[in-house]
Amino acid sequence: MNIIDITIPLSEKMPVWEGDKKVNIDLVEKIGDNGDFNVSRIELGVHSGTHIDSPYHVLKDGNTVDKIPLNVLIGKVQVVQVPYGNYEINAKCLEKIGIDFSIERILFRTSNSDYWKNDPYSFNKKYVALNTEGAQFLADRKVRLIGIDYFSISTFNDLVQPHVILLEKNIVLLENIDLGNVSPGIYQLVCLPIKLVGTEAAPVRAVLISD
Repeated sequence: MNIIDITIPLSEKMPVWEGDKKVNIDLVEKIGDNGDFNVSRIELGVHSGTHIDSPYHVLKDGNTVDKIPLNVLIGKVQVVQVPYGNYEINAKCLEKIGIDFSIERILFRTSNSDYWKNDPYSFNKKYVALNTEGAQFLADRKVRLIGIDYFSISTFNDLVQPHVILLEKNIVLLENIDLGNVSPGIYQLVCLPIKLVGTEAAPVRAVLISD
């Protein structure tokens, strides 16, 4: 069994969405200094690092993260490659890249994964993601989870509507994964969030498992 960690490391150096507060990790008690234990405290937004979005992110009465069934977050997944040079994933692109819609979970590997290798501490607006047309194409299929290798499933210039289209269908969005060391193919996905109650998103530890 081969386990591939596709989670972005949480640290104070990591980038956050433009305008969000940086992650803060503070060692508040230190052995030999002011205590008998090392004790840390963290401050971060629920969209920091690798995380999932629930419908409540964009829908007033949508389900929160704690309401997402665990069987959506664990199971068979396909990693598909979006060719370099595509900056918007539209319907035409989705028709060409060989998605098997009998598999209900899809992870999009794009040129975004190069950012995590070459520029891991910056926020880059020019990332590859779905536009409204691409989101509607997927919402019309039997998809339960979609993931992408950067901050948002939606392009920076078409941010809201793709989220609304997908989350209205209760499609879980897995964002900020690192697929730089992952080949296209079929895997088992595990992406379990912190069990936060009443929030629209939560950080996850996401892994792919292959035989």
